[in-house]
Amino acid sequence: MFDELTTTPSTAFQVVIATVVVYLAFVLLLRLLGQRTVATLSIVDLASVMAVGALVGRTALLAVPSLATGLLGLVTLLLTHRTVTALQHRTPFGRWLGRAPVVLAWQGELLPDAMRRARVSPGEMRQQLRLAGVTATEQVACVILERNGEISVLREPPAPELLVDLQVPPTAPEGA
Repeated sequence: MFDELTTTPSTAFQVVIATVVVYLAFVLLLRLLGQRTVATLSIVDLASVMAVGALVGRTALLAVPSLATGLLGLVTLLLTHRTVTALQHRTPFGRWLGRAPVVLAWQGELLPDAMRRARVSPGEMRQQLRLAGVTATEQVACVILERNGEISVLREPPAPELLVDLQVPPTAPEGA
């Protein structure tokens, strides 16, 4: 029973390395899959997250977890997350990791190229417009895929200070 509670220094080192590598690989994959990957979870998404969690957990703990390796993996995972979050605001790596907001519609016009690059299907766009209470695309001033993967629907033209971090279409008002 004591073996299930403790670990060796060699195993502890392996757990730390495996946890950091698995975490970074997971973040890289999410980055490559796009912002919408984790914004809203369907049943299939939730099942995938749970399966990935189990896979990542077993991999990080070297498939033979003890209480000590489990706690060490958890602490390493949280510290790695904290480090990556801190780097996200201060380094080119972080700027690459955190995508810029994307304009998906402007002045009542959907932007198919932007939607395709952001992996937002026309069906998803229609759903978001309906959820925002839009009854005609002409009512839409701007639709933005935010950094966190959520979609913002604005009915009124946004103030220039709200457009600072956006690449707005050439039809944008002066000062934007």
